[in-house]
Amino acid sequence: MKRSRVNEIIAQADEFIRSFGYVLPPFAYWTPSEMKDRQGEIGTIVKAGLGWDVTDYGQGDFDTLGLFLFTVRNGDAADLAKGRGMLYAEKIMISRQDQISPMHRHTIKAEDIINRGGATLALQLYNDDGTGVGIDTSGDVEVVTDGIRRVLPAGGILELRPGESVTLLPGNWHKFWGEGGDVLVGEVSTVNDDRTDNTFLDPLGRFSAIEEDVDPMHLLVSDYETWFGTRA
Repeated sequence: MKRSRVNEIIAQADEFIRSFGYVLPPFAYWTPSEMKDRQGEIGTIVKAGLGWDVTDYGQGDFDTLGLFLFTVRNGDAADLAKGRGMLYAEKIMISRQDQISPMHRHTIKAEDIINRGGATLALQLYNDDGTGVGIDTSGDVEVVTDGIRRVLPAGGILELRPGESVTLLPGNWHKFWGEGGDVLVGEVSTVNDDRTDNTFLDPLGRFSAIEEDVDPMHLLVSDYETWFGTRA
């Protein structure tokens, strides 16, 4: 993706998020030079991968296959083994109308996907076939939506309207998109590791390669290694 396009998406996303009364933390608006100047203070931000995230999954067509995300908080995966500490994460995302976030599953992360406002969020769901890399095209899928048990056929479409949510457990294959308009999406989950805990049904990259045609408005989490020598 071109950096100019990333800057445009960030500006549009900020406006959309604010339209629902959701306000991002102060560090979201620091410029790259401000983050560099405060490098001694932001170790947790960098290590936890907090901040802006725009992906086209390496396919070069964000409007068709892509997702905007901002990681607001995230714990340390090392705490999971101890069973105590900051074991949770939170994201705010935008799923645009008919923009696919492709079929994938997680190995560690359980997550609540929440429609925070806008149009309908549609999710296609499958169970894992037992291999960890394929879907079960025959078995029913059981999920919980706001405490209510729901059963769908394999490949069934779950529709979440504003205020509704679904709990997805490790192994639940899912893809999602905005149905009838753009959707503000919340995610509350186990500690999040986007570099190692995403398995895509088709070979895709989680982060986009950026063509630096202009200066960045704000850094992406995928920029941290270049700017700070530490990968989120």
